[in-house]
Amino acid sequence: MVFDFLPNLPKANLDDRTYDDLLQECLLRIPRYCPEWNNYNPSDPGITLLELFAWLMDQMLSRFNQLPRRNYVLFLELLGIRLQPPNPAQTEITFYLVSDLPQAYTIPEGIEIATERLPDAEAIVFSTDRPLVIGRPLIGHILHGQTPDITPQMLRDRLTNWWTMAEDGTWSGPELSLFSDRPESGQCFYLVFTPDSPIEGNVIALTVKGQAATPTGINPDHPPRRWEAWNGRYWQSVLLAEADDESQGFSFRDAVKQGRDPQGGSDIILHLPVEFPVAQFTAYQGRWLRCVYTEPTLDQSPYSASPRIVGINSRAIGGSTVARQCQVINDELLGVTDGTPGQAFQLQRPPVLTRMAGEYLTVTPIGELPQIWEEVPDFSNSQPDHRHYVLDSVTGIVQFGPQVSEPTQLVRETDYSPRWQSTARQNTIILSADHQKRQYGAIPPAGASLRMVRYRTGGGVQGNVKPGTILVMKTAVPYVGAVVNHVPARGGSDAESLEMAAIRVPQMLRTRDRAVTPQDFETLAIVAGQGAIARCRCLRASPGNQGVVELLLIPRTSLIPLEQGVGISPEELAISSELNRQVLSYLDERRLLGIQVKCREPEYVGVVVASEITTPPQYHNPQARLEIQSQLQIALYRFLNPIIGGHQSEGWPFGQPLYTADIIALLQQFPTVMSLGAVQLFPIRRQGGRWVRGQPIAMIDPGPNGTICSWSDAGGDRHLINIIGGGGSGGS
Repeated sequence: MVFDFLPNLPKANLDDRTYDDLLQECLLRIPRYCPEWNNYNPSDPGITLLELFAWLMDQMLSRFNQLPRRNYVLFLELLGIRLQPPNPAQTEITFYLVSDLPQAYTIPEGIEIATERLPDAEAIVFSTDRPLVIGRPLIGHILHGQTPDITPQMLRDRLTNWWTMAEDGTWSGPELSLFSDRPESGQCFYLVFTPDSPIEGNVIALTVKGQAATPTGINPDHPPRRWEAWNGRYWQSVLLAEADDESQGFSFRDAVKQGRDPQGGSDIILHLPVEFPVAQFTAYQGRWLRCVYTEPTLDQSPYSASPRIVGINSRAIGGSTVARQCQVINDELLGVTDGTPGQAFQLQRPPVLTRMAGEYLTVTPIGELPQIWEEVPDFSNSQPDHRHYVLDSVTGIVQFGPQVSEPTQLVRETDYSPRWQSTARQNTIILSADHQKRQYGAIPPAGASLRMVRYRTGGGVQGNVKPGTILVMKTAVPYVGAVVNHVPARGGSDAESLEMAAIRVPQMLRTRDRAVTPQDFETLAIVAGQGAIARCRCLRASPGNQGVVELLLIPRTSLIPLEQGVGISPEELAISSELNRQVLSYLDERRLLGIQVKCREPEYVGVVVASEITTPPQYHNPQARLEIQSQLQIALYRFLNPIIGGHQSEGWPFGQPLYTADIIALLQQFPTVMSLGAVQLFPIRRQGGRWVRGQPIAMIDPGPNGTICSWSDAGGDRHLINIIGGGGSGGS
């Protein structure tokens, strides 16, 4: 019996050598083992023996180890295991308006944007997930605080009975000091926007007006302040670049140099969070934005006097929303049914991404209204009157319920419920005393048309694009002049392979979909990521924090740049809020009662390797030196990698130190390296939001909750790992 409704997994070919390959291999071995044999004609008796043994080996390979492998694949099919579809990358897309609009403007969902098409690469298309409302931000309060607390407690109103607001929302009045007369680091002022204005994700231009000849003592190129917005969980930075602050820390230096009056106003471009809820701190309610006077660094000067302004206004110039790497297919006709059980239909654009609300199949019988059918993972619980179908996400095949011949004794034993017994008797066909046919799921009537209302296709690691690469509007939107992604796209992964499924299934059978042990949490967290998570580590609860399980997640990123001598960017290893919610939601249904689950990123420690090498004389030319440098760089990037690094190529182990001996052993494997000089390791750690290189040490310890990593474009270096080979010796 053939079960067409089961997933068809690819069958493995363990040894693909043919008869001709085996015979050719034997002929190539003759000069080595029997150099006096020089007659290779088919008439030679020795050649006849080789052909005989090649034929026997070919027959043996056709059977060798294929039956157990095939049975293993069939076992996966009987379990209903299907290969997981690709995961789409996700990012935030910013739309910029061509001009100010007098009222709120809505950009609908489903807008398609893409990267630029190159001669050797197709454009990668993204689609927005939700509508974007660009509103009118109105400032309701300006408050002063002494410390940048997470939850502000001591606030002082600066506008009441002092400034007045015009009809367009502009506040103006006498000079207002933003900090105290003697500014101290930590002081801040808050802008509270009215709660009735929908400005989530908006890009606003904050126009501040100052007085001329009011020096503040700071370095205008590096002002000691930061802009933050409350996103409901923490204060998120909203100033993308210093160039977006035309006031230069409220110094108005460039305005004065250009001969403009600071009272005319200078814009500060701020990108508000996509999640920007209304919050209440003390007696004030609204959406909160603040500017904090930070501790000056070496390249900054402190405020000698508080900056003063005479007016402030805000307007929306654009907005950001979430987009995924996918294309939306609407209203696709699959075909017409013939009324037979188990009929299958093919979608035109596989693979199909995880279904969302509004993505379903309709069946329209002749002369009737369309019927909405429900997708199920399998037909094991489907009764003959249930309008169910199964959709294979990888192949895009839509399958309806089969009719299966079952032993009568099996049906009698499984139909223990009186209700199910009556239903089964009404929908079974008796074939003999021992067998009968049962229908699983309803069958669409003959002549009915099938239509997929909506589905999304796409996904893959190619969607993990860098910032500033999504620039093309594929859907025309009025009043939108430009589009860009200021943050990288993350979370994209390819479809699951058969080898990955073979590893996942034993883990799934061991956990039985319940999170009890640390290994259960790690396995289920990877499953919850649907390919977006490469590694996970479960930390044991500390004695003072019982009942809390903390998971360290490493996302799956594209490894193609490693082969080009480019490391992973630190932004690619960040866990998006969407992925974090996805994992927590999946584990919440499988954890024990009383257990709280938290997810975060590991503590990454970057590495710079410096060494001196000696190369053989034949490599004493510039082209050979560059080739050797590239090979060593690629090897180091792969070895010092949290996903495929380490001695086992399974990712650098959590908490395992890196020694200079590890680097020496790696570099000595290359025949182009005759000898090594001094090998130095420079750790790179995050300090105050920046990656700072430390002093050379012989051993780098990432800590129990951290891992070694190598990346590019961090700490001011193009390549953190840089090996240069010389004619006699060279240095990095």
